Amino acid sequence: MRDTAQARANAAGAQILVDGLVMAGVNHAVISPGSRSSPLVLACDAAAGLVTWVIPDERAAAFFALGLAKADQRPVMVIATSGSAPANWYPAVIEAAQDLQPLILISADRPPDLQDCGANQTIDQAGLFGSHVRGFYALPEAGSPSASRRYFTSIASRAVDKSRWPLPGPVHLNVPFKEPLIDAPPSQKAQDALSTPAGTALSYPRLQPLPDEMATLAAQLSGKPGLIVCGRGTFPPGFTRAVTRLAGDLACPLLADPLSGLRYGAHERSHVLSRYDSFLRQAHFSQAHQPEWVLRFGAMPVSQQLQNYLAGLNTDRQLVVAPFNPWPDPDHVANRVIHSDPEAFCQALLDARLEPGNSRWHAGFVAEERRVAALEAKRELPLEAQVLHALVECCDADTRLFAGNSLVIRDVDSFLSGGQKPLTLTGNRGASGIDGNISTTLGIAAAGSAPVVGLLGDLALYHDMNGLLAARSLKATLIVFNNGGGGIFAYLAQARLPQFERYWLTPTSLDIGQIARLYDLGYHRVSSAGEFRRAFRQALDSNRTDLIEVSVDRQQSVALHKAYWEAVVTPS
Repeated sequence: MRDTAQARANAAGAQILVDGLVMAGVNHAVISPGSRSSPLVLACDAAAGLVTWVIPDERAAAFFALGLAKADQRPVMVIATSGSAPANWYPAVIEAAQDLQPLILISADRPPDLQDCGANQTIDQAGLFGSHVRGFYALPEAGSPSASRRYFTSIASRAVDKSRWPLPGPVHLNVPFKEPLIDAPPSQKAQDALSTPAGTALSYPRLQPLPDEMATLAAQLSGKPGLIVCGRGTFPPGFTRAVTRLAGDLACPLLADPLSGLRYGAHERSHVLSRYDSFLRQAHFSQAHQPEWVLRFGAMPVSQQLQNYLAGLNTDRQLVVAPFNPWPDPDHVANRVIHSDPEAFCQALLDARLEPGNSRWHAGFVAEERRVAALEAKRELPLEAQVLHALVECCDADTRLFAGNSLVIRDVDSFLSGGQKPLTLTGNRGASGIDGNISTTLGIAAAGSAPVVGLLGDLALYHDMNGLLAARSLKATLIVFNNGGGGIFAYLAQARLPQFERYWLTPTSLDIGQIARLYDLGYHRVSSAGEFRRAFRQALDSNRTDLIEVSVDRQQSVALHKAYWEAVVTPS
């Protein structure tokens, strides 16, 4: 007779764990199929209030979950079977760790008696992700004396807690299951036994700066030429208003990274500057505009020009406001790090007595911003820039734009300068890989009803083609800049080597139209901004995911980019 007791124990343990995660605030579970994980899958299917997504490719599944976490700002479950399956999560785990995104990674496993004895599909899964997770929990076998309902519920609460505080990021749970894994649907008596005890309520502090410190800091910043720099971050809702008001009260420029959330929206933007990647290329401007203090929020900015400028400043007041460790200071120039909620810090500084700096300081940066804007308006720009301008012009308010890495995010930084339309820009800039960009975009689309647009290159499309399977049930627009491979290397020293095309450019020569047809996507191929406008409007009107291939002449694009940068640094 089959051992139904073990199958029921598996079901009970899995259900208690999953229900505990839901009670702790998890809304979504992303599942890849497998046998050993069956009790977890059935538990997710039965959990009230949990939305399940099935993504067969584990790497795509983890990046899809990352997109959900970015958009939902809650931990997301990812479930896979035993063996090499969870190892495919690794790139997304690294990105989540670097970008402070909460994931709950649940790997099913063989029981201890099948470890280290040649059992099939069995590897050492303990500590699989090393230092890239905030915590690791090896759960006991379901049905064993230590696998109590209270313990499983407690582990669920602790896992969610570790994924959110004190440093948000992924947490790994490894869950062994003995066979038989599942049985026929349990009786009502067995269903009643699955009831989960109440979970642990979780709450988190809001780090406040010390009042005496803020009074001293206000005196040090007041009346002196300074600079606020805001990089990528998940900021509190009131941060935008507080930091822009702070820039106004101090009469200083606020240099806003494209992923800072400050370039677009109806907030006060008179001190928000975005064309610094262009005007900081002028050595005479950078040398003549040396602030006495710099106040930084969020991650390091995308712009290498801005990074170089900050690293070369001769000031002993580079201040970093960081709610978490580690602080973002790769150039090791910060001489003060203040652990505080960014909005609370700005408000406390605003409540202190502030004196504005000399108006000529801010005016000098504004004049350069306007000079570059005028130059941009009268020059022939690369096709990528023209498409980005057309995209912002045509897209709906509240659109979420995902900017892929490599050349795409740099063009976004250079040419999406900001405006009144409320747009949200995001990207995978923790480890800045080109893997998983499609899956992350579609995960963002899965989280809500706002329009979603993904911007990526042709190699990023190739790296994540499996992620396109999820597009069949979602609405998004994917814009692929096809410049025939790794176009970013054309701007680096490698482009002068005879082996450039083979080892760095690596064109795939794939037919993107065939890829779109394979995954049943709407498809448009364009080679001008006018064609893009028409294709994008059609994509917006469709009820499925559309892929727009922007055919880029790489050599022409490189020439136009370089001509633009040359014009930027030439004094007018």
